[in-house]
Amino acid sequence: MFEKLQEIVRHYTSNEEIDIKDATLLLTDLGFNSFELVKLISELEKSFNVEIPDRALIEFKTVQDVLDYLSAQR
Repeated sequence: MFEKLQEIVRHYTSNEEIDIKDATLLLTDLGFNSFELVKLISELEKSFNVEIPDRALIEFKTVQDVLDYLSAQR
């Protein structure tokens, strides 16, 4: 699951060479703005067949936060 998440996140960054780890910060390290984060979440919902409510976005600081949420939904 982490590899698929990495692939999706990398697609939405401007730097596809970035090393995405579990502690990578979505806003600071990856430079996502709120619009890009919403697009990323939409793609994650499709790819992992889950629904991610808007209130969950507040919780997503790192890649691990997203992974934990997706794992809990399975």
